[in-house]
Amino acid sequence: MSLPADYHSHTPLCHHATGQPTELAAQAVRLGLKEMGFSDHSPMSRDDFDNWRMKAADLDQYVAAVEQARRDHPNLIIKLALEVDYLPEQEDWIRDLAARHPWDYFIGSVHYISDSWAIDNPAEIAKWKDREPLEVWTAYFERLTLAAESGIFDIIGHADLCKKFAFYPKQDCTPLFTRFLKAAKRSGLAIELNTAGLRKECREIYPSPRIVQMAAQLGVPITFGSDAHAPTEVGLNFAEAVQLAHSAGYTHSCSFTKRQREDVKF
Repeated sequence: MSLPADYHSHTPLCHHATGQPTELAAQAVRLGLKEMGFSDHSPMSRDDFDNWRMKAADLDQYVAAVEQARRDHPNLIIKLALEVDYLPEQEDWIRDLAARHPWDYFIGSVHYISDSWAIDNPAEIAKWKDREPLEVWTAYFERLTLAAESGIFDIIGHADLCKKFAFYPKQDCTPLFTRFLKAAKRSGLAIELNTAGLRKECREIYPSPRIVQMAAQLGVPITFGSDAHAPTEVGLNFAEAVQLAHSAGYTHSCSFTKRQREDVKF
């Protein structure tokens, strides 16, 4: 089976990944991928915001490392991108980042439901125990919907990251999913099938099969991502992700070049 492009990967500049871009690209070549993208955690407007992303001064070094990977692997299509945290007050900063380099796409992700809580941070898992899961899931999907409506992203990353630690609401979350997906459709956004969830406590691809089915019914396009933080994770579990996509009725995924989308059969 020919694997689709892996559009979600990280570098050591985010301080929690290993392997230079050229090493991850070499793994992509070994797997037979034709295309991959680097989408490391972007800087925030303040370097002290947290400790798991590149500093603003590292941005040129990041671009240079991706360009080196392109030179080292001329037969692999390598895209230059960022994974950008969405916070409502950061929209101007994100637009500033977008103007700095010829990016191929931006992945918009929600990790923070407030400036002080990244809900997927293992060091802060105790905060989940003080809240009802529905409260957290609602706040998460409200912010994800704002990200989709903002017009500053091309792809929404790991669209149900709130399930990472397997804290699930008892209530029906369909209205939350529907509102988000309709916003993504209106904005022309893709959502990614992110296999990293299989390596987390939830043991499930992001987003869930139910959300993928709903997305397909609404005509929301998709990309694929391993969320690789090491060379061995590039393309990991893509067979399962492709099976999930096919089961929902997808036959094409998105390719991005200079933030222009093209549909590619997989």
